[in-house]
Amino acid sequence: MSLVKLTIKGISYSQTQNGAYALILNEVDGDRKLPIVIGAFEAQSIAIALEKEIKPPRPLTHDLFKNFADRFDIVIKQVIIHKLVDGVFYSSMICERDKIEEIIDARTSDAIALALRFNAPIFTYKNILDKAGIFLKINPETENPDQQNIDDILSSPETFGLEESNDSKSSYAKHSLSELHDLLDNAVQEEDYEKAAKIRDEISKRES
Repeated sequence: MSLVKLTIKGISYSQTQNGAYALILNEVDGDRKLPIVIGAFEAQSIAIALEKEIKPPRPLTHDLFKNFADRFDIVIKQVIIHKLVDGVFYSSMICERDKIEEIIDARTSDAIALALRFNAPIFTYKNILDKAGIFLKINPETENPDQQNIDDILSSPETFGLEESNDSKSSYAKHSLSELHDLLDNAVQEEDYEKAAKIRDEISKRES
């Protein structure tokens, strides 16, 4: 089975599942998206890894794993989403130490959070993307009934991380640059990384 490389498109809050987020993966050489429902902690960890400028005051669990792996010369070479059963994605991390490879089973959300920290590529099999991949922007005349599933996952999404909503643009527009830096420091100290990401985006926009 052929592998398809994926990149992270963004993270959206799911209104339909309390406390759940939808991680949106995008195939590199195509337009299909692979939505995966993940928990709030994993969404936060992935968002922090995407936001390079936000540094938690203390290492999160995935940061601790990365530090541990670095100390013992363990490298995650790649992550493969290899199975889909009853809506649950299963993943494996291909790890290497002393030129010996090991395959470790992991939850997909954990595997991707770690892949970001190791700069490891993310793959899935073509048959999984054929089965679960969707087009977020589709022509209503050619809409497939299966595409309705994405509406259940991403009902009124609130995006953060890679994407910036209009609300987040306007909510911090009234603050001065120095005030924004203070707000950013406070958000990081309070470990409100979603808020910190929005403030950081506003700062970057002004300083660019």
